[in-house]
Amino acid sequence: MLVSTKWLADYIETKGLAPAELAEMITRSGIEVDAVIDRSHGMTNVVVGHVVECGKHPEADKLSICQVDVGEEMTQIICGAPNIATGQKVIVARPGAILAGGMKIKKAKLRGEESNGMICSLQELAIEGKLVPKAYAEGIYVLPVDTQTGADALEVLGLHDTVLELGLTPNRADAMSMLGVAYEVGAILSEDMKYPEINYTSSNEVAENVLKLRVEDLDANPMYVAKVVKNVKIGESPLWLQQRLMAAGVRPHNNVVDVTNYVLMEYGQPLHAFDYDRLETGEIVVRAARQGEKITTLDNQQRELQAHHLVITNGQEPVAIAGVMGGANSEVHEGTTTIVIESAYFKPASVRQTSKDHNLRSDASSRFEKSVDPNRVEAAAERAAQLIAELAGGEVLQGSVKVDELDKSQKEVVVSPDFINNRLGMKISLEEMTAILSRLKFDFEAANGQLYIQAPTRRQDIQIEEDIVEEIARIYGYDEIPLTLPDGEITPGGLTPYQAQRRIVRNFMEGAGLHQAITYSLTSKELAQSFALETAPVTELLMPMSEERSTLRQSLIPHLLEAATYNVARKADAVTLFETSSVFLGETAEGLPHEEEHVAAVLTGKWLDHSWQGERKTVDFFVLKGIIEGLFAKLGLDKHLSFEQAQVNGLHPGRTATIKLADKSIGVVGQLHPTEQKKRDLKETYVMELNMAKLLAFSLEPLLYTPVPRFPSISRDIALVVERAKAAGELEQIIRGAGGKLLKDVRVFDLYEGEKMEPGQKSVAFSLTYEDPERTLTDEEVVKAHSKVLKALEVEGNAQLRG
Repeated sequence: MLVSTKWLADYIETKGLAPAELAEMITRSGIEVDAVIDRSHGMTNVVVGHVVECGKHPEADKLSICQVDVGEEMTQIICGAPNIATGQKVIVARPGAILAGGMKIKKAKLRGEESNGMICSLQELAIEGKLVPKAYAEGIYVLPVDTQTGADALEVLGLHDTVLELGLTPNRADAMSMLGVAYEVGAILSEDMKYPEINYTSSNEVAENVLKLRVEDLDANPMYVAKVVKNVKIGESPLWLQQRLMAAGVRPHNNVVDVTNYVLMEYGQPLHAFDYDRLETGEIVVRAARQGEKITTLDNQQRELQAHHLVITNGQEPVAIAGVMGGANSEVHEGTTTIVIESAYFKPASVRQTSKDHNLRSDASSRFEKSVDPNRVEAAAERAAQLIAELAGGEVLQGSVKVDELDKSQKEVVVSPDFINNRLGMKISLEEMTAILSRLKFDFEAANGQLYIQAPTRRQDIQIEEDIVEEIARIYGYDEIPLTLPDGEITPGGLTPYQAQRRIVRNFMEGAGLHQAITYSLTSKELAQSFALETAPVTELLMPMSEERSTLRQSLIPHLLEAATYNVARKADAVTLFETSSVFLGETAEGLPHEEEHVAAVLTGKWLDHSWQGERKTVDFFVLKGIIEGLFAKLGLDKHLSFEQAQVNGLHPGRTATIKLADKSIGVVGQLHPTEQKKRDLKETYVMELNMAKLLAFSLEPLLYTPVPRFPSISRDIALVVERAKAAGELEQIIRGAGGKLLKDVRVFDLYEGEKMEPGQKSVAFSLTYEDPERTLTDEEVVKAHSKVLKALEVEGNAQLRG
């Protein structure tokens, strides 16, 4: 809602407050002011000019040389507007003028002719093009002929004004009107507001004699009021009306349409004007649409209606979609002489559904959807009739044609002062509460320790005791509510052990250089079990959105691969993604999908390896294996981690391993099979998936800290020749089993399968560390322990030392 402070001053005295101060007070009372907009935008030296003479530029067909009286002198200005003409009153920016955006106007020469200033369009005065009247959208704006030459054009145009942009929540529909905002400001400042006076002379002719009305659906339309105005003269609205509409974000059209929009903004009650003669039947019938019935609306779109849409008809065909938009077949135009003003109350749910069905929201529908004030329906029609009589020379027929079955009673809310103070945690006296209710213009009675409050119909958000508490608090001042500590038992918050460990997993993966992804839980039936660590009967949706989103997934890998393909197709040279989320394996005893949380990752392209001075190198199996080892170490599970070569559908048979925790399989890591890579247009790509629920449920031994050793360790490196099929992990287990208590660490540091090796053999190199925390080891002790290791390797692993 855009609120002109000049317009607002017609209804309420703001005590000389600066717009920014007023905006701050409104915000503190509960309605946020999103912006304070100075409509003058710092512009200066812009005056009204009179075009005394206008002729074509001798050197340019699209330019005109104008002699313009600017009040103090006659000056020559070159203008390129197509609608410039002799005798016009125009907006002139004189040399030295500053326009919006800091643009400075200087004397210039255009094709050899002197130009002393600029004749302006409204757009050049920072008025949005969509708000400029269509007649002036492609040229300069022409002022009324009686405008004083030399006057301040910004003053004439009403631009010495400030607009407050209100960020309204859905419950504050009352503030979607100037009167509603005036009530709010009046309550804040403890000022009485001035209501518009409605006073006009009716003709002797009675409206009911020329217009018949029938409402067939009283539930959807319990109140309909029609006023008839004859002998109207369609033309431009006066400047003050156009400027108020533009300040409110509404484009001016003509005096009749502009009046209906003006009253909409003033009262918050949508109106519509029909051309009486184009109705043809002299009748209005409000009914449900017939299935498949069509109407062309004012935006020149043909719309097909459904049986639950409410329409306004002439008894034969629709002339408007009720509460949403009028029809082009009854639109007011230049030749209109008699109009019908419609003011009605339409059921919010009906308008909301119709607006949604047609994907059509208007200023009218946005208000009807939230419910308008029942007690302003007829008053708004009377206000419009008055203004049309004044501005379009119309004769208002006597009386109204109406159907009125609308409940206009006020909602009563009973609340005690103790209840209010208890909710606010403070002490506000009864006198202060009643003073606030009076400022809000709520009718009330204090009796028997209770407040019996009649909420005005304009405030349909007031329904329960807590609504009154909020009203008292915001007008009293949220800043006045004292700061207190909670009283009573406090339950400390915190993460469960599982949540804390899951956060460790996510943080580690991000720290390792992967980016978290969130993908769909739904996939196609064909992909549901792809790459799954374990399978179960799939769960299919009864009413899927599409075949691609019809089944609950049993692995995170397929969607991560989709994300990788998407990014690579957009020239990403490195994709490193991970996801922690649920897979769904069968059903629980209650018949619900059984969820297990997994963590998965996909790596493809270049990898930024900090251990190589930030060098980017191609991702391989050992990069992802290292990330897994780092994760297990972070969780304190590295001693229980092992890998075992495996065959998994969709993964490379020689570069895939099962991930084991204490000899139990909980995941898989490997390269995507070349055929799968080709199918997805991916280069060498590696994936992994872990059952995080099993990972984090593993029971850890208590963490024991040991002092930093004071005695040196001794290292021995060995290179073993073994059969190519022998796993390095198996050899490591043999070493650890034979090394005894002096062996502290074993690490693989080399694998060789090249020249000088017998067919079917390979060389695996290990580094062994021996240490005693209590003393310095002797060579004899190390040799003895090391000899046991070598003997065990020879006997149990069929391994020989490489010469």
